[in-house]
Amino acid sequence: MSDSPESSGVKSSGLVRNSLINFVFTLISRFLGMARDVVVTAVMGASGNIAADAYNTALSFPNLFRRIFAEGAFTAAFVPSYSAVLASEGQEAADKLARDAMATLASATLILTIAAQISMPWLMHVINPGFADTPDKFKLAVVLTQIAMPYLPCMTIVALLSGVLNARGRFIVSAAAPTLLNVVMLAMVLPQTDPVQGAWWASAGIVVAGVSQAALLLWAVRKVGAKVGLNVMPRFTPQIRQLLWLAIPGALAASATQINVWVSGIFASQVDGARTWLTVADRLYQLPLGLVGVAIGVALLPALSRSVQSGDHDRAQQTLDDALIYSMVFTLPATAALIAIPYYLIDGLYTRGEFLPHDAMETAAALLHYGWGVPAFVLTRILSPAFYARKDTYGPMKFALVNVVVNLGVGVALFNGVNIDGTQIIPEIGVPGLAIGTSAGAWANVLLMLLTLLKRKVWHITKRSGSALIKIALCGGVMGVALKVCDLNRGLIEAHMAKEFAIVGVCFAGLFLYMALLFVTGATSVSELKAVMRRQG
Repeated sequence: MSDSPESSGVKSSGLVRNSLINFVFTLISRFLGMARDVVVTAVMGASGNIAADAYNTALSFPNLFRRIFAEGAFTAAFVPSYSAVLASEGQEAADKLARDAMATLASATLILTIAAQISMPWLMHVINPGFADTPDKFKLAVVLTQIAMPYLPCMTIVALLSGVLNARGRFIVSAAAPTLLNVVMLAMVLPQTDPVQGAWWASAGIVVAGVSQAALLLWAVRKVGAKVGLNVMPRFTPQIRQLLWLAIPGALAASATQINVWVSGIFASQVDGARTWLTVADRLYQLPLGLVGVAIGVALLPALSRSVQSGDHDRAQQTLDDALIYSMVFTLPATAALIAIPYYLIDGLYTRGEFLPHDAMETAAALLHYGWGVPAFVLTRILSPAFYARKDTYGPMKFALVNVVVNLGVGVALFNGVNIDGTQIIPEIGVPGLAIGTSAGAWANVLLMLLTLLKRKVWHITKRSGSALIKIALCGGVMGVALKVCDLNRGLIEAHMAKEFAIVGVCFAGLFLYMALLFVTGATSVSELKAVMRRQG
């Protein structure tokens, strides 16, 4: 067995340190993404014209398959397998596995891309049937989605190369790469004044950004000494077949989740602007999910995999405890803000240009109900590695199917309402009902994960984790009340400053209060954080 510098570097990489690297670069990317969305909504609007819904369809369709093929299932199966081969057989064998895996994944997604582009005029009737009532919107959505589809194979390559870097303990470039999408999109859309022209340029920018990210990651893996390139033809070696076998349940789980997105889109397409309302709300609640769930989850999978492979179950318990506690430290203040002041957030950040006050009201209604699901979305990212590290991809698949059933049942019932013999059993609340279904399904998923981990006795609630989580929740609750008081006195606050500065100031004041409460209650401390870093370093 070779002990390469890369492998030794992996062993010395700490969960907290690697999570902080991901956190910092994800923070930059997410705020650039928010700036991009502010510009896009100002140029394209929502319910007032056809451009925004068409563009959001073009962006969402390749992303739907990206989450199935790349960032979810295949990467979750690839990282433990690549790490194991790197540790047991050395760098050359691990790089060979990566080359074969990339060829397989790139070929599959390229075929899917071409098929989707050819069939898009028919597919659009399936994914957005409501657009057919507005022929111009339908045609624009078809063309823009065809333009954006090559983003899919680019991002599958990016996801796999990121897995190579992460398995070697290198997190900076893979964490920084997503900023390219936002920088390119800002450059493309910022000069535009016409909504439809803005949508065309934005869709082209998606592909330019995808190619740029793939090129950056390819340079990065070669820089660390990994000999990973793209084979001309995929080779179905025993290792690749095993990898696909491990990835299939994860792909089905990710597919189940994307069914929720697809069905929500079907109903949203029936209401002008609804696709954009849900997209804007989704972007805002994805901010804490990306910052915390992805940042910690990416670093957690290699750390847990090493603990499980070495048989160190106490270390695995400690690692998961640390991830749960510190993910909630960063998640619950965002949850408090999304629940307490959803309209204040949307109006302060987005209401300008073509994005109207009516659009802000509808978006805020969805954001409120996404808000209480945010802890569940993050916990799913944190708990999934506990299964994947043990090469259990079937458990998350089954839980995701339950997620789908709950999501669709609740979401569809609340969107349309339920009447039995002329008596309204469930009220019709429209678009916010789709958000309620999403959050309810996520909590069902988390509950099943927790119960399974407890039943298998691979993790349990410790006195430390239980006490810390209760204190963190109380601190978040107090912050939420304080934010609501500010919301009720918005007129007084904005009498002295613009609404954009007011909402930023209110959020920072709430965050300062929350952090002070964390230290006062003992939910966390500097010494505790140092202890965690020592344990994980």
